[in-house]
Parts: sequence; structure tokens; C-alpha cells
Amino acid sequence: MSFEASGNNTPERKTVDLPQGTIHYSDHGQGPILVFVHGLLVNGQLWRDVVSLLKGKFRCIVLDLPLGSHIQPMNPDTDLTPPGLARLVADFITALELDHVTLVGNDTGGAICQLVIDQYPEKISGLILTNCDAFENFLPLLLRPLQYAAHIPGFISAFAQVMRWRLARHILFALLAHRPLEPEAEAAYFTPLIRFAGVRHDVTKVVRGISNRYTLEAARSFPNFHKPVLIVWGENDPFFPYHFAERLTKSFPNARLERVAKSRAFVPEDQPEVLAQLITAMKAESPAVRI
Repeated sequence: MSFEASGNNTPERKTVDLPQGTIHYSDHGQGPILVFVHGLLVNGQLWRDVVSLLKGKFRCIVLDLPLGSHIQPMNPDTDLTPPGLARLVADFITALELDHVTLVGNDTGGAICQLVIDQYPEKISGLILTNCDAFENFLPLLLRPLQYAAHIPGFISAFAQVMRWRLARHILFALLAHRPLEPEAEAAYFTPLIRFAGVRHDVTKVVRGISNRYTLEAARSFPNFHKPVLIVWGENDPFFPYHFAERLTKSFPNARLERVAKSRAFVPEDQPEVLAQLITAMKAESPAVRI
């Protein structure tokens, strides 16, 4: 394997120390605050093209959560169940003294966002979900074997060894995006999992802690979330069928659904321009949540 992690030493990269450990993040632009939350086996690099289009109008804060592509493991006793991850996002928002935050979530990150608005709604002024876990689909049916296999000692380490093969990385990514895996993203996504035992330990805890009881419980609070919600759903996704997008939209009192062609689960990779335009339009229609 010959690739190197990249993008972690640029001037925009920052860290914040929380009780759970050190979180790496980037902070671009000024204006209404967007906090971007990624999913399993990727990091903030997922949002790179979306942020480049939005940072002239918004303050774009992009976390690297401990979901398998982070470069610094969490403290050993950190709660990495879905509620623990939601608390991590909430603590991050508090540590940076952010208010009137619009959360933007994809994949597992979308599920985490749903728990944040359920448990810590006071600083959240809007929610944007792209293809993500929701309701009973956490993890998706096609990924459920991974969830069970994570309980086998050494499984995640074995999975990381498989990911040393470039073909394996590209096959996995092709299931999630039409766009080919670029070298910079490939390095950012897979290097930490392959190289660092602490990262593999964290992601093992995360996958073992996943249960759809958390997303089903969070969904019961959706009728009480009256702030703007935008659902942006790629239509070519084998993991998150479109009917979940429709169900999410109907569950919120102030939600709009946008269907995105030529996109799988990773809408920020496949259609960043479309996503950026929809986010801009949503914020323009919601002046009350601007700061």
C-alpha cells in the first residue's frame, strides 16, 4: 500500500479537546453556521466539494468523528454508542460556543443528527439529511452482517487488512457513489483504519453499539421539531431506499424532500453542486434562523 493520509495539516484544520477525547475539524467561511456530520468509514473529506461551494456564504464546520477514518483515537472509556456520539456532537457545538446551528448529515452521520435534535435541540435551528440511516434501517439490511461480525474478536482488524487492497477499497466505494474514488479521499478514508489500532478499536465499539432502537426512539420526537428540515436523497442507493426519505419528510412538520438523480448514498460525492444549491435555497427561505 503506497498512499498517505492528507489534508490534516492545512491551516484550516483545528482541534478541540472534549471529555471524550480530541476532535479534529475544519472551519471555513463566515455567516450562518452549518455543521457537517459524516458516516462510517469516511471523515470530513466527504464534504470537501460542498464546503468549497458554500464557504463564501456560510460558516462551514466539518467534524472528523471517531467512525473509522479519524486520525486520533478517543479516550478508552468514551461512550461510542449512538447516544454517546450524539453527545459528542452536542459537546463539540457547546465547546465552540455555537448557536443557531444547521446540522447536515449523511449515512451514519444522519442518524447521529437525528439523535442530536431529539436529545439536544436547543442550539439546532435546522436539519439537512442526505441518504442516511433512519427508523428500523440502522444499519441497512445489506450491512447488517457487518454489524453482527463486529462482535467477533479481530473482525475489524481483518476487515482493515482487506482494505489494504486497492480493488477492495474501490469496490466498497462504488457501492456508495457513482463518482470514482479520488486518491486524496482514498488516503483520508482508509489510512487511519489500516494503520492505527486505536482507530480500529473505536470503530469496533461504534459498530457493536448500533441498534435501530435509537433511531426509532428519536423518530418519535420528529413531530416536535418545527424548525426547517431538508431531505436530499440520491435515487440510486441500494442501502437507503427512497421510501425512507418520504417517510422522514412526512414525520417532520416543516420538511421538504428533494430527489437527486445520478447519486448513490454519498450525495456529497456524487452531486455536490446540487446539494450546495439546495442548502443555499433552504437557508434563503429561512431568514429567522440566520445569525
